[in-house]
Amino acid sequence: MQDMDDWFRIIASGSELSPAAAQELNEVGFVVIQGPIPLARLAQLAEAYDSAVASADSADVGNGSSTTRVHDFVNRGPEFDGLYVYQPVLEAACRIIGRPFRLSSLLARTLRPHTKPQALHVDFKGDADSWTMLGFIFMVDEFRCDNGATRFVHGSHKWSTVPSDRMSDPTVDYEGQVQACGSAGSMIVYNGSVWHGHTANLTDRPRRSIQGAYIRREAPSGINLPARMRSDTLARISPLAKYVLAV
Repeated sequence: MQDMDDWFRIIASGSELSPAAAQELNEVGFVVIQGPIPLARLAQLAEAYDSAVASADSADVGNGSSTTRVHDFVNRGPEFDGLYVYQPVLEAACRIIGRPFRLSSLLARTLRPHTKPQALHVDFKGDADSWTMLGFIFMVDEFRCDNGATRFVHGSHKWSTVPSDRMSDPTVDYEGQVQACGSAGSMIVYNGSVWHGHTANLTDRPRRSIQGAYIRREAPSGINLPARMRSDTLARISPLAKYVLAV
């Protein structure tokens, strides 16, 4: 059985994250890549998403001013198992975090219609050792400029400041920001220290996504995923998944 250092070396030795994508992630702070779900299975995943959201316990649902979140998509069905063990994203986590890591969260996030833009923010600031988080956003629906595609500020993960240090109103546009658009099935992979936030959804339809984050192995997470593991989930997932989940 591999220990955590073995798994880290195995993942880090992979080559499924292209050099161009790795460079863009390093220099810009995010990159859009093709996700792990084949086109023919996207409709099935979207149905599973809607079913899981509709049946979720109220304790796992969070309704913000613009989005609805449902936590713990690790245990919501096999349709989502491939998202958090996707090799290009795991390789990106090795590069950004630079040490053994684990999944901190996997959640559904639906941006409701006719919502205003989210304030620019960072998920985690880097520290003296390295960057502390690698995140991904799987596009259940197409991300477009009119339906709230996430905006990022190029190179901002390398700054010592956060949006509130430079902006009186972080919801407004910032020079150099770009929207990460893509077809359904695409994934945004991003450094947790890059400035980002969803834009306004000007349409009559919700925009769905599944979001995950990896953190240092020893760092605390907001949700204790190992404590929530269902027996049927543990029975079906791979040894790699168990490493990523720290179970």
